[in-house]
Amino acid sequence: MAIVDVTVIPVGTKTASVSTYVADIQRVLKKYEEKGDIRYQLTPMNTIIEGELSLLFEVIQAMHEVPFEKGLVRVCTNIRIDDRRDIERKMEEKVERVNSLLED
Repeated sequence: MAIVDVTVIPVGTKTASVSTYVADIQRVLKKYEEKGDIRYQLTPMNTIIEGELSLLFEVIQAMHEVPFEKGLVRVCTNIRIDDRRDIERKMEEKVERVNSLLED
């Protein structure tokens, strides 16, 4: 299982706000989550998705397409992949591990 940090950046919007694009991307993610394919978490700066790497690439492409579907002609998407194969650890567990070390 992999954890991916994704930031979709719509280029050429009419205003500085991109919240409508973010909301539409979250709707795409919700559909994948409802099928049990992924888990995801919205943050103020990006979205974290968790699942099988091959499926995550499909999800990232679906996210990337959203601004194009809304009429934009340029989109930049940044991804960062954490793919650890010796153990399976969920995104919350990674945070809990660091927090436990802070308590020592």
